[in-house]
Amino acid sequence: MSTLTALARAQAYADGRAQPIATVRHLHVHPRPLVLIPLAMAGEAHAPLAALVGAERSAPRLLIVAQPRNRDHRFAFAAELAGIVLPYVDSFTAATEAVAVDRGRDVRHRFTDAPQLWVPNTGGVDFLRLFGRSTRFRSIDGEYAVPPSVPLLGRWLTFFAHAAEMPGSSLLLNAVQALGLHWATGQSGAEDAQLAALLAWISPPPGRTGAEAARAAEDPALSPPAGPATDPAFDNHVLAPLMSTAEPDVAALTEVLRAQLLPTWELMWRTLDLLRELPAGARVAGRWDSDRDTYSGFVQHLAEGGPPQPRRDGAVAAAARLHRLESAATRYAVQRAFDDPLVMAEYRLVGAAFAGEVTLANADRIDDTGKRPVLRPRIMVVHRRTGPGGTGRHADLAASDEPEGLVISVTAAGADRTEVLLELSGGMAASWWPSRQRARGG
Repeated sequence: MSTLTALARAQAYADGRAQPIATVRHLHVHPRPLVLIPLAMAGEAHAPLAALVGAERSAPRLLIVAQPRNRDHRFAFAAELAGIVLPYVDSFTAATEAVAVDRGRDVRHRFTDAPQLWVPNTGGVDFLRLFGRSTRFRSIDGEYAVPPSVPLLGRWLTFFAHAAEMPGSSLLLNAVQALGLHWATGQSGAEDAQLAALLAWISPPPGRTGAEAARAAEDPALSPPAGPATDPAFDNHVLAPLMSTAEPDVAALTEVLRAQLLPTWELMWRTLDLLRELPAGARVAGRWDSDRDTYSGFVQHLAEGGPPQPRRDGAVAAAARLHRLESAATRYAVQRAFDDPLVMAEYRLVGAAFAGEVTLANADRIDDTGKRPVLRPRIMVVHRRTGPGGTGRHADLAASDEPEGLVISVTAAGADRTEVLLELSGGMAASWWPSRQRARGG
């Protein structure tokens, strides 16, 4: 936890209301997302009990499993879920757009939009990952055949679960993490994992503080858990009697499960409303473009008959994936800082970022110390306070093309002036140089 976030939590506790830790929205919120709230059977890692799912606030659809231990019932549930998820993800394949690649020498095509799934918390993401793994390898013929839509659903759920691991991706989002990215509450991080309590701090009812509203929201009778785990008292006193018979009362089971899921359904749409009130960050659209690329690539992979995702990555694939995740995390952190002054302030507080004015620029400098000469412009940035921590550090500059560089030297030029010499190594489009009057680096 950063110093500024800790201060925001203390202020939230004192004021009785969550404090903003972002001035813009750092994720894409789709105008037509698919909200999925899963429930799992207690003691079973991926045995589905129920799900409330839909792309319209007024039309949720409840799916239940009368006997989660029964294989046929589980895969009938999977087929029902596939009947909702697959048409939704396929609905974005109608229109494509051309994208220039290789510096305009070639063109590729991607879909103009992509699907977006929302679950309540990280447990929901884990459930989708496990459920996708349990369904994507199922056979569609033979003794234990399942409908063809079931393994296809598993491949899509695995695709979304993998996307959720990528920093900055908005293909699969969970409400708790999305809210925590933009507000700090006066309670602990563990308590923030309860969606109802978190929302109570952010938007408490009139006349009540966030702490008071959060205490009320923690009552499972008023705000049932957002899944996939259920409340033990509900399991023992309500669910167990209904499922203990050979032929469960489906009507009664449907009624109690709907009552458990509807409060979370409303909380999910309240979350979307709150996030839509924030203006999107300048680089959110670019990250969504990357998500559309990822979606387009997976659709093409399926159309070409590609195999399901492996159970485990090989050594090379795992190393490549780790590299992509680390690079995406670094890039996402930099983009958030450049989009949001509150996020940038945290980096400036610890000396990881600085702001200043470009006073000198050598745009034509060539570095010929290597095997071949390369363009390596240098700029001098004058900072009015303490500069970056030292030389040899990577630097990203805030500009339309986001040039990258290296800190060459840091020199004190007075009581409150620091001169920072930067060598640029990427993102040096000609359009950046005329607008180099000011620079920010991190």
